[in-house]
Amino acid sequence: MQNDILPEASSRRRFLGVAAAATLAGSLSLFAFAETNRTIAEVAQPTGGDKTAIRPLRVHAPESQLIDLKRRITATRWPERETVTDASQGVQLSTMQNLARYWATDYDWRKVEARLNALPQFVTEIDGLDIHFIHVRSKHQDALPIIITHGWPGSIIEQLKIVDPLTNPTAHGGTASDAFDVVIPSLPGHGFSGKPTTTGWDPVRVARAWVELMKRLGYTRYVAQGGDWGNAVTEQMALLAPPELLGIHTNMPATVPAGIADALKAGEPAPASLTADEKHAYDQLDYFYKHGLGYALEMANRPQTLYAIEDSPIGLAAWMLDHDASSQALIARVFHGQSEGLTRDDILDNVTLYWLTNTAVSSARLYWENKLNFFAPKHLAIPVAVSVFPDEIYAAPRSWTEQAYPKLIHYNRLPKGGHFAAWEQPQAFSDEVRASFRSLR
Repeated sequence: MQNDILPEASSRRRFLGVAAAATLAGSLSLFAFAETNRTIAEVAQPTGGDKTAIRPLRVHAPESQLIDLKRRITATRWPERETVTDASQGVQLSTMQNLARYWATDYDWRKVEARLNALPQFVTEIDGLDIHFIHVRSKHQDALPIIITHGWPGSIIEQLKIVDPLTNPTAHGGTASDAFDVVIPSLPGHGFSGKPTTTGWDPVRVARAWVELMKRLGYTRYVAQGGDWGNAVTEQMALLAPPELLGIHTNMPATVPAGIADALKAGEPAPASLTADEKHAYDQLDYFYKHGLGYALEMANRPQTLYAIEDSPIGLAAWMLDHDASSQALIARVFHGQSEGLTRDDILDNVTLYWLTNTAVSSARLYWENKLNFFAPKHLAIPVAVSVFPDEIYAAPRSWTEQAYPKLIHYNRLPKGGHFAAWEQPQAFSDEVRASFRSLR
C-alpha cells in the first residue's frame, strides 16, 4: 500500500468546506448510493433535488458487509487442482488459495477506504446517470486539467498512485510547470457511478458525458488520458473534438492496420515484410486472440449470465485476475511471495471495490454495449501521445502508431510495465504523462 497519495491541503479544505457549509445550511441529506445489500457510500444531496449539482461523496462499508465477505471467502467450494503445471488452463489453484487466505485473514479494506476518503470525491448526474469522480486540484498555478479514465477489470484504484505525482510534481522529480488538476471518473456501471438501467451506455456516450463533466467543472482547456476502455472513451472524446480538448495520451493505442487485422482474423502467419517490432506486436495479438479473449467474448455476448461472479468473491477475483497473460502471471507471483509492481493489497483493493459495489455484471455490460473495434485506428485529428509498455496486450510499433495518429506528439517505449501501467509503474507513467503534454501547455 502507498500511503502518500493525498490531495493538496487546499483541496482537502475545499472539500470539507463544501460539506460543512451544506450541513450548516441544513440542506444536506445522506442516502444510500448502492444496492440495498451493498450500502458502502454516502453522497450529499442538496435541497431542491438538483442532481446535476456536484455533491461530495464519502466511502464507508458497513462492518456487516466485510464480515459477510470473509465468510463467503472461507466457505469457497474449491475445484481440484489443474492437470497441468502452468496457467494454460487458467488461474492456478495455488494462486487463488493464497489469495483467499490473505483476503480472509490479513487484508484490511479500511486502509483503502481511508485513502479514498482523503481525496475529494464527488457525484453529479449527467445524461440521467450519477457519475462518480475524484477531483484534485494542484496547488501550482496554471496546472493543466486532465481527465483520466480507467478500464476493466480496473477502477479508480488503478490511478490512486499517480494523483500526487501529477498534482504535486515538485515532490516527485518534476517542476511546477508539470502540474495537473486531476479528474478521475468511475465508468458507468463501475465503482461508485450509477448503473445504467437502459441500453446505450457505450464508449461514445461515456465520452459525451466526460466532455460535459469537464465543462461542468469549469475547465476551458484540458487533456485526456486512458488505457483499455479508458483509451476507447478518450479516443471518442477526441473524435467529438470539443474545442476545450487540447490532446490525448494513451497507454493502449488503437493502431493495428487493416491488413494486419485481416491476417490475424484469418489466423495467418505473420507477413514476411514485418519489421522486428511489428512481428513482435503481431505475435502478441495472435496469442491474445487465440488464448486471451475468452472473458471479453463472454461479456460481450452474455454479461447477464455471470451470476456466479456476483455471488462468489473468489469467483469474481479469479475472473478479474485472468485478464491477460502477463498481468495474471505478475499477480500470481505476488501471491506467491515475490515483490512486483503491485502488492497483494493493491490487487485486493480493486477486487473488493467490485465486490462491495456489486458491479461484476453491470461493469461487464460495457462489453455488450460496445460496437467499436478496439485496436483499429479511429483517424483522430487532434494531438496524440503514446506510451508503450512492453507487457501490454500488444506493444504498438512506432510505424503503426505514426500511421494511426497523424498528429503524434510523443512516442516512447518503456522498459517495464504492462496493462495496468499507472498502477504497476506509477513513476514512469507520471513521467510519461508530463512529457506527453509539455508541448500543449
